[in-house]
Amino acid sequence: MKSWRENAEKIQKSLLIKPLVFILLGGLSFFLLGRESIAFLTWWLLAGVLGMVFMPVTGMLFSGFDDKGWMFSKMVGISITGFAAWFLVSAKILKFTTFSCIFVTVLCSAGCAVLLYMQSKKGLSCFAWEETELIFWQEVLFFLVFLMWVYIAGFRPETSNSTEKFMDYGFMEAMMRSTTLPPKDIWYSEGTINYYYGGQYFAVFLSRLTGTKPAITYNISRMLVAAMAFSLPCSLTYQLFMDRQRAKGGKSRKRFGALAGILAGIGVGIAGNMHHMVYGVILPLIQKWKGEEVTGYWFPDATRYIGHNPDVPTDKTIHEFPCYSFVLGDLHAHVVNLMFVLLLIGLLYAWMQKMQKEKEEFAARGTKEAVLLALKEPHILMASWLLGIYHWTNFWDFVIYFVVTGGVVLFTNIVLLQGKWSRIFLVTACQAAEVIVISTAVILPFTMQFETMVSGVALAQNHSRLHQLAVLWGLPAVMVILFIASLLWKQGKKNVCVWMAELEGPDLFILILGLCALGLVFIPEVVYVRDIYEATSARANTMFKLTYQAFVMFGICMGYILVKTLVLYERSWTRAVGTAGLVCFLSTTGYFGRAVDSWYGNILDKSGYKGLNTTAFLETEHTEDAAAIRWLSRNVEGQPVVLEANGDSYTGYCRVSAMTGLPTILGWYVHEWLWRSDVEDVNQKSADVESIFTSDNDSLVRSLLTQYEVSYIFLGAKEREKYGDRLNTDYLKSLGEVVFQDISSQTCIVKLPQAAGYGQ
Repeated sequence: MKSWRENAEKIQKSLLIKPLVFILLGGLSFFLLGRESIAFLTWWLLAGVLGMVFMPVTGMLFSGFDDKGWMFSKMVGISITGFAAWFLVSAKILKFTTFSCIFVTVLCSAGCAVLLYMQSKKGLSCFAWEETELIFWQEVLFFLVFLMWVYIAGFRPETSNSTEKFMDYGFMEAMMRSTTLPPKDIWYSEGTINYYYGGQYFAVFLSRLTGTKPAITYNISRMLVAAMAFSLPCSLTYQLFMDRQRAKGGKSRKRFGALAGILAGIGVGIAGNMHHMVYGVILPLIQKWKGEEVTGYWFPDATRYIGHNPDVPTDKTIHEFPCYSFVLGDLHAHVVNLMFVLLLIGLLYAWMQKMQKEKEEFAARGTKEAVLLALKEPHILMASWLLGIYHWTNFWDFVIYFVVTGGVVLFTNIVLLQGKWSRIFLVTACQAAEVIVISTAVILPFTMQFETMVSGVALAQNHSRLHQLAVLWGLPAVMVILFIASLLWKQGKKNVCVWMAELEGPDLFILILGLCALGLVFIPEVVYVRDIYEATSARANTMFKLTYQAFVMFGICMGYILVKTLVLYERSWTRAVGTAGLVCFLSTTGYFGRAVDSWYGNILDKSGYKGLNTTAFLETEHTEDAAAIRWLSRNVEGQPVVLEANGDSYTGYCRVSAMTGLPTILGWYVHEWLWRSDVEDVNQKSADVESIFTSDNDSLVRSLLTQYEVSYIFLGAKEREKYGDRLNTDYLKSLGEVVFQDISSQTCIVKLPQAAGYGQ
């Protein structure tokens, strides 16, 4: 009776305290964000509601997790509903509207309700009622990290043209205007977007569900990724460490699992590499001690080191990582896909966890039965579907995680089938074929309209210096190698299959991730994918995309390995190594503070908060054109062509198309050259744009306007800057109706007579 009363009292306190905590958190969001907290809270609630609705699916897939995959359920809900809406729109079954997005979400939710009913009939529960405390703290952490990043974004919300933001935001606006997918390319009016636009699509999909505008949700959506980049590794690594502690009857201590999870979250989403510690802390201290001039530190230096310091003109590389992306503010393909990548990694561990529990039953089956059972595994089916999505969100990740998935499947099959190599290879080959077929089929609406930008693979002519590799990836590489060595030390004379079978599941999983991460760092030293930057930056894109994912996998490994070394190993020297590793790891978090301060200023001074509107910079950076751009946003529907001056990438040119989603004949030159792989066509369009703005040949100008179906001509500051006295302002005004005129700035918009026939 006493025990029952104690539990009842705990439940009552929990029911009172937990809602109070979230009320206080909501108040904190209002204090930090003001009115914009409504948009933030709407997004947080939507993610939570979708997660709860999709728990019947998530709980089935993550049944071995203590929380039944609570944090992963948010991504399961977002990915399934978003993809379903996109597929139906791309297949011309639905139009891309707010109603269709809500309709598809409700339909998917109804399917989850049916699944929940079926599970309840079988006595199954998809919710971890006994782990409400764990779920509560996970949700609190997610909220705080999400709020922190959104608040930081408000100190520099603008869509700067010095990065990919113009493109990312322009894609969002184009999709908000279009009822079909893909929409017209904002910088190539004769075609649709020929790039991995899936990430921006999901931002738009969530914007439609929440009823919020892209000008606000651009910053919220990119910071949702940052929150997921902390929370999902945290949840996964917590589970990994808890499973490891329970192995062979070990005592389960949640505080160590929580520590491993938090370190993994920091490692993936907040930490930098050792470059900042070496060049931003240690070197300046040495210079100061010697009485020399102290070298300044700029946070992008950590991503532009190999080929830049020292300078190598033919080998300018890129080696970014998530924290840099979140600080900089891009909503680019490699950033948004982090959410889906982490979902896949969690799903793969959930499958390995399930199969290890069923290994005796699986091994006892005949070859045909084993193959059929393997092909029906829901985890692998969903992994195949996720890999298919990567064609559309970031194709590089499809290649990377096809290999990671293959590694997990192969190593798990070796354990399951106990060294029977013919069966191992047969089952693995069948699963690989299944993954390829499904991942190819589900994304056909995208790939059938997409033209590849890859020009082949070549051997690397340049190689990184050893000390540079050590600075960037030495710490996680050493810890992973020592971890692998510790596992091999226990092998003795056992063969590989017996050794792997005796490994605990979490150790085996971290072994696979570690090997994959090491391989991703090594590959750019051997080969690279050819593209238009080959002359000066041959390895840049290859190193960028591969090592970005290596950083993610290293982050998860570090959280697990460091805590395991400190807690589960008993020898003093291993704990000394773990302590040293932990100190070095924690030092990398200094990059976060340095980068935020450099880019956003003093975020502790709330007076510097500007808000989340990413287009507010128009009034300060494009003063002469701001009113005209906003007039187009308010008054023009659909995607008619608006002619503006084209220009180089990462400049203020094409600000009209980027801010409105209205296509122009040609936008950022190098971007379209990369996306279309047709420099002659890009050059011709550039010449045609110049002819329209400067030519005295009336018939030529009119024919070009008709050819490109131009509805509006924008005559603003950038057009005057580029063409100067050659700009035929009066002549172009005479071609149609001046629908906007700013006398003080001389900026105007001309609507052509044929505009009504060009798809408004």
